Amino acid sequence: MIHDDNRVRFTFDRPTDHVESWFLRANHPREPRALWIKATILSRHRGSAVAEVWCSFFDGVGGLTRACKNTVAITEADCRPTPINIASCFFDLAADGGRAEGVLAGGELTWNLYWRPVDGAMAKPLCLLPNRRLIDAPFPKNKLLTPSPILRFSGSVHWKGVEWSIEDWLGMQGHNWGPAHAPEYAWGQCIFTDTQGEPFCVVEGAAGRIRIGGMTSPILALMTIREGEREYRFDRLLDIWNRRTSIAFPDWTLRMKGPDGEALLSMRARPERMVQLGYENPKGGLSYCLNSKLAAVSLRVNPVDGHGFECTSEHGGALEFLRPEPAPELREVI
Repeated sequence: MIHDDNRVRFTFDRPTDHVESWFLRANHPREPRALWIKATILSRHRGSAVAEVWCSFFDGVGGLTRACKNTVAITEADCRPTPINIASCFFDLAADGGRAEGVLAGGELTWNLYWRPVDGAMAKPLCLLPNRRLIDAPFPKNKLLTPSPILRFSGSVHWKGVEWSIEDWLGMQGHNWGPAHAPEYAWGQCIFTDTQGEPFCVVEGAAGRIRIGGMTSPILALMTIREGEREYRFDRLLDIWNRRTSIAFPDWTLRMKGPDGEALLSMRARPERMVQLGYENPKGGLSYCLNSKLAAVSLRVNPVDGHGFECTSEHGGALEFLRPEPAPELREVI
């Protein structure tokens, strides 16, 4: 059985403008290596709907960073979790664990992944929105959920003669959807671990512009931090003026203030370790996703009660930018 946060929001019997993705990322516990796979629905209410599988391979050791995808008509796929089946790839998003297998690039890329959630409050489903009633409400139109903020992965992946054995990699699973891609955003997530490789803190944040009545909003920001059993949320609309964000590719900085205290999140990606994906919008045109799963992360938290703390990760952060123009510093658009 799947968690309700992974329930498909696309209406197959009444197609509308719609984009929806389920994605997984897994990072090596020590080395700069990571994998990102996702299943996507793209529907145009005046045209056809398609299903896509994307896979991105980030190897900061061997220098191989690549992405590829496969697209089929929605009638040739089963996108009603779980499992999702698209061509030769499937995703089993069971609430108590899961599995994914895939073959892309003419057989040059294959993966076989298993995952299970970790115990504790940090790993419970996460919603950045200030209230879960907003998940299926008309506003905001673009939704982002993290059904599994912390997962442990095992399995293997092969790409052009490179083979990774995946054992106790850490990562997460997310789900997002909306009538179109947002005009602009930055999103980041990081799992911080102790010297034994055990997670003790996780942060997720997003900042971007949304469309309201044909207008584009100023940059809005949300962030949630979990340290052990404690959660710090920065999501109140009343605190919108206490937030400062700088989206300056390949850097993102987010300063937040609220009832739980203050927090500063800084993330930086290296362009040579990023992929650039072209996301088609239902009404036409492309948005450009600039993505790293090897970002450097620094987090500082000063709670209103208790001691402040700092966390760092050299290459364990997931960092994504979306914007209307491509980045010439990156490789070709996939």
